[in-house]
Amino acid sequence: MGVDKKPHPNDVKNGTKAKTKGQKDMEDLKQEVDMDEHVIPLEELYRRLQTDPRNGLSNNEAKERLARDGPNALTPPKSTPAWVKFIQEMTGGFSLLLWAGAILCFIGYGIEIASATYPVYDNLYLGCVLAGVVFLTGCFSFFQRAKSDAIMDSFKSMVPQYALVLRNGEKSSIMADQLVMGDVVEIKGGDRIPADLRMIEVKGMKVDNSSLTGESEPQSRSLESHPNPLESKNMAFFSTNIVEGAGIGVVIRRGDNTIMGRIARLTTGLESGETPIAKEIHHFIFLITFVAVFLGVSFLIVCFVLGYPWLNTIIFMIGIIVANVPEGLLATVTVCLTLTAKRMAKKNCLVKNLEAVETLGSTSTICSDKTGTLTQNRMTVSHLWFDNDIVTADTSENRTGGDLSTTSEALQSLLRVVVLCNRAVFKAGQDALPVVKREVSGDASETALLKFGEITWQKTMDYRARHHAVCEIPFNSTNKFQLSIHERPPEEKDQSHILVMKGAPERILDRCSTILVNGAEEPMTEEWKQRFNDAYLDLGGMGERVLGFCDYFLPLDKYPRGFKFDGEEMNFPTSGLRFVGLISMIDPPRSAVPDAVAKCRSAGIRVIMVTGDHPITAKAIAQSVGIISAGNETVEDIAQRLNIDVNRVNPRQAKAAVIHGGDLKDMNSQEIDDILIHHSEIVFARTSPQQKLIIVEACQRQGAIVAVTGDGVNDSPALKKADIGIAMGISGSDVSKQAADMILLDDNFASIVTGVEEGVPNSV
Repeated sequence: MGVDKKPHPNDVKNGTKAKTKGQKDMEDLKQEVDMDEHVIPLEELYRRLQTDPRNGLSNNEAKERLARDGPNALTPPKSTPAWVKFIQEMTGGFSLLLWAGAILCFIGYGIEIASATYPVYDNLYLGCVLAGVVFLTGCFSFFQRAKSDAIMDSFKSMVPQYALVLRNGEKSSIMADQLVMGDVVEIKGGDRIPADLRMIEVKGMKVDNSSLTGESEPQSRSLESHPNPLESKNMAFFSTNIVEGAGIGVVIRRGDNTIMGRIARLTTGLESGETPIAKEIHHFIFLITFVAVFLGVSFLIVCFVLGYPWLNTIIFMIGIIVANVPEGLLATVTVCLTLTAKRMAKKNCLVKNLEAVETLGSTSTICSDKTGTLTQNRMTVSHLWFDNDIVTADTSENRTGGDLSTTSEALQSLLRVVVLCNRAVFKAGQDALPVVKREVSGDASETALLKFGEITWQKTMDYRARHHAVCEIPFNSTNKFQLSIHERPPEEKDQSHILVMKGAPERILDRCSTILVNGAEEPMTEEWKQRFNDAYLDLGGMGERVLGFCDYFLPLDKYPRGFKFDGEEMNFPTSGLRFVGLISMIDPPRSAVPDAVAKCRSAGIRVIMVTGDHPITAKAIAQSVGIISAGNETVEDIAQRLNIDVNRVNPRQAKAAVIHGGDLKDMNSQEIDDILIHHSEIVFARTSPQQKLIIVEACQRQGAIVAVTGDGVNDSPALKKADIGIAMGISGSDVSKQAADMILLDDNFASIVTGVEEGVPNSV
């Protein structure tokens, strides 16, 4: 498990064995990655990799390992030469029948030239037309389908060029493909991670794992481990980006053996099945060929029996066979699909593969990603708790915030903390734009809070500028809070400093001794703590991310203007603070999605949510958009209603189901099939890339024509395997776009339904 090795050339003896080995490799890639490098003690990891965390590897040892294991790079799949692909397009399916018709025409013309004094040129013209139609449509299909090499090119573009490595006790910058197992690598904000790393030191480090796990928010790194490597905070994955902070890690997987490398091999190794229209055309070719040959041979026998000259008889037979070949069908199908594709492009559906037009019209199941497709792909303030009351905020796509009254002193104090305890800033030159449309420098949560503050309070940047920050402590995974201290403007009578803090609600509550309610500061009694917990559970139960907020006015006699605050020593109080409220955020659904889901259901199309997000959040969004209908219960809902253990509920009593990726990992094919058969409304949450692929294959086993939406690298295997893969044009990665058959230019689920409506006439 420590050292990755390249397969020996002698492993593959012949074509049959190679095929068997390839199938076995693909089955292995579909399984969850089996590794323990992220959970074993660091001392054992160093022994296994034979490395020293203080000095790194020696140059000689690194050279030996590089010679033995090969470069840290993704291996391109065996590609078919372009000329072979071109020949396959020219001779595949219906084209073969047309070629046969053209050849028979040329044979008939040759016989006429040899036997007739004044030959007729009809067969020559018809043969040329048939050959021309095949050639032109073959060229068109060739350029449409040449994309498998482009997928690997997209993966290659994600690989960083250089890495800062520790060797012989000295730091040096080397080419990333020269990294070996056991190398100690230093990374910082803005870097792209050059291999799968086990972190041994972190400093406020956050990584963007969205392309790998689908989580839209940057994930903090620490030395904590988790059995699932994708959820382990001590792992940094190949080709993901560091948003902020810095760290040191040991290389535990490289190239094809990395998590990303496995996805790349799985994606490029998958073969897409035949589209419905391709199956229909193949079936039609078989029928028309049988009819044409049967009629031709029948007339040949009859003519021989009646005593016609053999030469005329053969020409007659060729004419009958060619007459039954619908030479205009291929061009007609291509033109119809092209025209439909142009109409779909005007409605934000860009079709890459023409056959996908008809496939979309035949779709019976849509496996949809959540973030950015069903939702707006931006965190938004959805609820507030202050004055012992939960208030709903405006989460519409053009929200104005006009319904929220700012007369409450608790809300005023809450908004002050939101604005001051926030490192996000609006980018310059956007004053004329609506607040919702403005670009912000900052993470998703702080961006949501800043926009909420600007919509509700206005002129937040001016307020922040007048209340200058004299001390800041950024959020970290240990403290789980963010703190800043601000000076008052000179014109204010009270010149005491304001301490503002936000963070995990339970951590904030522990630091508070009072609570602001209806303009009065009350002691934080057990009764208020219980009310806090009730509100916290209510908001968390809606699948929303909850933050707590508090403040404190520092005594002017102890902390006069100009006092030197120290963020490391914390020479100021961080307990005995005043709690002002809770704010919860969620990535809200797009406004057009509920209607689109209802249209799908009325058309007999099943919509399944497949996401890497938390089950509670996924269920909340599924219920709000109608994927889980009102009144339909999951097993957990039934158990809660009856006040019994979940294990005592018969799963078949529940029409809806929310399946966790951890449970899915332990299921066999039959159990997954049972879920799809017995539950009409399904949400799969916390799924890995391999599990998304397994879900698609399970739906196809049920006979469904499956459309899959996705935007990350993690979605690319499912996009490739689906009957039609649909990538996101705005938020989608290059890899997902290359693997897909269609691209949504506006990232909106409702556009899929529009595409289905356009594609239906072609599938009739």
